[in-house]
Amino acid sequence: MAEQHTPRSLIVSLYGAYGRPSEETPMPVAALIRLLAAVGVDAPSVRSSVSRLKRRGLLLARRTPDGAAGYAVSDDARRLLEDGDRRIYARTEPSLSDGWVLAVFSVPEQERHKRHLLRSRLGRLGFGTAAPGVWIAPARLYEETRHALERLDLSSYVDFFRGEHLGYAATAEAVARWWDLPAIARLHEEFLAGHEPVLAAWRAAPGRVADAYRDYLLTLDSWRRLPYADPVLPAELLPPDWPGRRSAEVFAELHALLWERGAEYVRAVEKDL
Repeated sequence: MAEQHTPRSLIVSLYGAYGRPSEETPMPVAALIRLLAAVGVDAPSVRSSVSRLKRRGLLLARRTPDGAAGYAVSDDARRLLEDGDRRIYARTEPSLSDGWVLAVFSVPEQERHKRHLLRSRLGRLGFGTAAPGVWIAPARLYEETRHALERLDLSSYVDFFRGEHLGYAATAEAVARWWDLPAIARLHEEFLAGHEPVLAAWRAAPGRVADAYRDYLLTLDSWRRLPYADPVLPAELLPPDWPGRRSAEVFAELHALLWERGAEYVRAVEKDL
């Protein structure tokens, strides 16, 4: 299945990578349009997606120091991006001794739409299902989950617990029930199929800064979903041929090769306006 880079997702990736200084230094609209054109997004799609992000309170309309129209990330968006950074760029090895966090929720029947929202949000944060109404994740995800549920006004329905798995089934067997590991593995394999060739090309012959920007933004846009779909479990709980380690290595090397050169291109575009 071909990767889908939506305009809205690419805008979020762009701000996450290069557009987060402060409300006083927003990204000019003209720069945003030009930078998104480099990855195949036309101006009407940029404007439409920016409007939706503005309505959600993630982007704020601001003037640049020279008076041009621009957009800056809101405080809520900044926290979302900072929470995301801890996952997207994490290189620490998880350990069984880190423990687990359980999220147990109860939603009144008259508010059952919030039950669906809770399930959806916990799943998108990387939680697995231990039992009906009981969700589990590595303990390190607690703070980010707490922030997310507070932003959505869902915290009053949830209790959190921290602990270790004591059986009866072996933890590796239980993990295979809590998460759909084959589906997560396929996501990693798709990332590798799309981006290992990009890494090989850059190892062989470094390209222009414009190419570095384009390839990095597309790589980041593909990668940043994976640390949410994959809770990044300790190696002893995963199949021996698990592709997640390799995909993390590919992203890390592309980040090291391309991010700074991409930033040069972004600065050149903003300077050229």
